[in-house]
Amino acid sequence: MRLALIGYGEVGRILAEDLRSRATVVAFDIKLVGAASPASESMRSHAREHGIGLADSHAAAVRDADLVVSAVTASQAVAVAQACAGGLKRGAFVLDFNSASPGAKVRAAGIVSAAGGRYVEGAVMTSVPPYRVKVPLLLGGPDAAALLPVLDALGFAARLSSERLGVASATKMCRSVMIKGLEAMVIEALTAARHYGVEDAVIASLQETFPAIDWEKQGAYFFQRVIEHGRRRSEEVREVAATVREAGLEPWSASGTAERQAWVADLADAGVFGARGAEGFARSADWRVEADRILAQLKKES
Repeated sequence: MRLALIGYGEVGRILAEDLRSRATVVAFDIKLVGAASPASESMRSHAREHGIGLADSHAAAVRDADLVVSAVTASQAVAVAQACAGGLKRGAFVLDFNSASPGAKVRAAGIVSAAGGRYVEGAVMTSVPPYRVKVPLLLGGPDAAALLPVLDALGFAARLSSERLGVASATKMCRSVMIKGLEAMVIEALTAARHYGVEDAVIASLQETFPAIDWEKQGAYFFQRVIEHGRRRSEEVREVAATVREAGLEPWSASGTAERQAWVADLADAGVFGARGAEGFARSADWRVEADRILAQLKKES
């Protein structure tokens, strides 16, 4: 099998590592185009280390591919479908991993179908790194059932959601109102608590109300995930907001979450959390370290 990965960031590289022994893997990422950068050099180094071929365009990557996995930022899901359409071979599967709204998935499916491909929406139901290729994955669309045995053979942990496009992504997007919203709320609540010196009391109260959650550990995890991936997450939550809006509701919670995630991403880009290396920011086991950096920056700006 020949497999094309569109998007060679964190998710793309994890999939490349896990799938290279079962398929010929070729990857493309827009960051590989143009002048060299730390991100592009990290991608090239990873590809050399793991024997992954790198293409110089979307069309070149998907040419002759039996399966294309699109794993880019949420706002680019439809644009990537358009960019790949011209190179698809007839009957190739396109698995859309992106956290896009049901409406965006339907638009991407129309583009792929018109080019002779078979579009399948994939809703990734939790963070990829802990599970890798075994991350829980919902499949949707009329060609989902045909793709399922292919993914099983490759080692994915996929299951069918619906033959109707949009159902799988709606499931993920509605979940993300809660999950991504919780990330934003924890960062906001704990940073403010740190300012007032009441963080220990807040943590103790949360622990009493939700004893199954280790709030110290969860807080550190949320801070680091948003610091490292806030830009991507904010784009995803804008798609979440679009999903809520498509249902006829004003997405007040999702819109606020997107703003908080983007705000943290802006701080990260400004170097508030230290220099970003090839593997991202250094992880702290204590969320207080990052909260103090945020508060120090706010003090500078006041």
